[in-house]
Amino acid sequence: MRAISGAAITAAVLSVMIVLLLPLPPRTVTMVTGLEGGAYQEVGKRYRDILALHGVTLELIPTAGAVENLARLRDPQSKAAIGLLQNGITTARESPGLESLGTVFYEVLWLFHRGPMDDKGVESLRGRKISVGPEGSGTRALVMELLARHGVDARFAELLPLTHQEAGERLLRGDIDAALMLASWDSPVVRRLLADETVELVTFPRADAYVALYPFLNKLTVPAGMGDIARNRPKRDVTVFAVKASLVVRNDLHPAIQSLLLDAAEQVHSAPAIFQQSRQFPAPESIDLPLSDTARQFYRSGRPFLQRHLPFWLAATFGRILVLLIPLVGVIYPLFWIMPTVYGWRIRRRIDQIYSELRLLEKEADSAEPGRDVTGLHQELDRLEHRASHLHVPLSYTELLYTLREHIALVRERVAKLETPPAL
Repeated sequence: MRAISGAAITAAVLSVMIVLLLPLPPRTVTMVTGLEGGAYQEVGKRYRDILALHGVTLELIPTAGAVENLARLRDPQSKAAIGLLQNGITTARESPGLESLGTVFYEVLWLFHRGPMDDKGVESLRGRKISVGPEGSGTRALVMELLARHGVDARFAELLPLTHQEAGERLLRGDIDAALMLASWDSPVVRRLLADETVELVTFPRADAYVALYPFLNKLTVPAGMGDIARNRPKRDVTVFAVKASLVVRNDLHPAIQSLLLDAAEQVHSAPAIFQQSRQFPAPESIDLPLSDTARQFYRSGRPFLQRHLPFWLAATFGRILVLLIPLVGVIYPLFWIMPTVYGWRIRRRIDQIYSELRLLEKEADSAEPGRDVTGLHQELDRLEHRASHLHVPLSYTELLYTLREHIALVRERVAKLETPPAL
């Protein structure tokens, strides 16, 4: 009965500890994406479909872009726990509550100009109407920094907060002179502008200097004819810059959800593309923010063992139990070896206590004169006999108990001999 009660109490304590210390992953998580139709939102949709296969709902919140994503992720009142950020807009010190799951794709900075443009590059944009991206977008944050390097600001140019689609339409109509945009090669507006003969893709001169000044930038080459090989669009190789986008999470996001996101990222981003090799992404790069522990483990050894062999929720349940039980087993297993020794010591100690009292009675009997009153000695022996008779020991210690009782009987015989006076 005691064993059953102990097991029930242990099970109850373990259950409470598992629930309080190791909660299950959330069923719903929220991700901030980007503008409608943009690369961030399309990636979010693909993540959403993959997580849904595992019973996790990924809610997508459209935003103006990376800068707004960062603000929402850092806001403790926001529901956002996941987002895509371009590198170069924050640091670990500025965002201590965020961690990276790695870089996932390139975002190219395209500079499109209405008609030919001289070789001065960005400096030639003075006095022009330029789309620099909407407020809160990663495009605007990067473009304004680069324009400032060349002394191009609102005093010397008309800087318009247009989305990529709006900028493309107005550039094709001739309403603006140039558009800078961070977008992937697959973006429909990029493909359309590359193929149009009224628009030119402008090369960035002194590219190595930019990369030296901004280490988060990557220099890429757009080969001649990549936009339209039949019409040779663009007409020559063009040097452009790219930043890498990182998949970022709050550092309190459940590790199991992080593992699911990493698995989704591998499915979505590992294929070869124009500017990337097969399995180049996702990559364990901590350019702005440190990698999470879950991400480091993923890049070392892949998905967790249980998630590779069990359904997600079953793996999450077993995983949280194992996390708690493994250290407990490390404590309990040695106890299985120590407890019998401790228990045996306690049994022997109780028997030794009776032997200690028996020895005193034996000494008293040895020093007593024959014929004396030994009623007190008999009473003490009766008390020791009673204690020995009611001493509960395991079968393996029964021999010690019977030996004790035999020794009590031997002392009793010696005491009984004192009752008979010696013969004259």
